[in-house]
Formats: sequence, C-alpha cells, structure tokens
Amino acid sequence: MSRAGLDKDPREVAAMFDGVARRYDLTNTVLSFGQDRRWREVTRRALSPKRDERVLDLAAGSGVSTEEFSRSGAWCVAADFSLGMLSVGRHRGVPMVAADALRLPFADESFDAVTISFGLRNLVDTAAGLREMQRVVRPGGRLVVCEFSTPTWQPFRTIYLNYLMRALPPIARAVSSNPDAYVYLAESIREWPDQRVLAELIAESGWTDVAWRNLTSGVVAIHRAVKPS
Repeated sequence: MSRAGLDKDPREVAAMFDGVARRYDLTNTVLSFGQDRRWREVTRRALSPKRDERVLDLAAGSGVSTEEFSRSGAWCVAADFSLGMLSVGRHRGVPMVAADALRLPFADESFDAVTISFGLRNLVDTAAGLREMQRVVRPGGRLVVCEFSTPTWQPFRTIYLNYLMRALPPIARAVSSNPDAYVYLAESIREWPDQRVLAELIAESGWTDVAWRNLTSGVVAIHRAVKPS
C-alpha cells in the first residue's frame, strides 16, 4: 500500500505511515522548511506539561514530540497505530503503545492532558476520536490539537494550495521513502475544515473553553480545550 485514500481506511493509513516511517521526520522538516520544529515548540507551550503529570501524545509517530514533552518531568506516553513509526522511535526512551485512536487501550480519566499533532486529520471519524480522547482525560484535563489548517490571507492561501498540489509531491520524491503518500497529505489538507469549523467540532464533541492560535499565517493552527469538571 503506497498511499491511503480520503475515505481514510485505518488499515490503509497505517500501512501508508509504515511506508514513510524511515525518513518521515526528515521529510517533514524539508517540506515545512524547518517550521516543524517551531510548531512542536509552540504545541509544547500550549500543552504546558508539568512534572509528574500524565500526558498522552496521540498519533505520536516516532515520538519526537513525546520526547520533548517529557523533558518537563511529565510522564508521557507515545501512542500510534503505525508499528513502523513506533519502531523508528524505539530509541527515544519514552513509553510507546500501539493504539487505535478510536479505541484507546487506556482506562477512563487516565491522563491529565492529551495532545495530537498532525494526526486528527487522518482519523476515519474525527468526532469519535475527540470523544475517545475526552474519555481518557480527567475532568479539568487539557486537549491540544496541532493540525494543518487554512491560511488566513487569500493571496497566500492560493500560493500555498498550489504548493501543496504541485511542488510538494516532487520535493517528497527527492527525500521520502514513500513519496506517493504525500499526494494523500496534500489532498487531506485541502479537504480539512478551517479553524472555526474544527473548533465547533471540538465543542460539539464535549470539550469546553475551545480556542485556537494560527501559526505560519494559518498553515497550521493549534486548538486548545478543557474537559468539563
């Protein structure tokens, strides 16, 4: 399986990420012109993990972000349904769990916070995933979503969408172990709801105090929310 379709069949998506795992982190840095590091740092600040808190990093891939979160002294778990991605990150020294985001293998209220970066877009049922994340977080616990979004300035939005569909796949062919997967990446970003619509979906899924912050002119947005007490 070289790439998934927009129906986001879980087996196809997992197989696709297995196929890009070996050079996934490098490819992301190249395609984002190094902005991925800043996005992770802003996500970490939004999550604000504290010593001895229990944090779930969902769709964690190779655990790059999990490792950074754990430097706060929080106990952080990397969860992903791609065994290939987890295998690439097994040297990082953080707990890793193979997990389906729609059926998490954790008890109710197990975590103080949950975060998902560039993974919510890949779930076959976004609302169900958001509800499942809420289930495993304690009352008053935090949600942070970092995801591709919609550029806020129309001229830049046009340039960005052209980059996604025309320039991104050729660049991916030069650096990725599975360049066809990045055609899916471009298509899934174009189909993804904008900042306000995602905020409404998060609220409809039971989270409160939903807010967002745009990064890189809206190429990426960070949404924050709280589980009702």
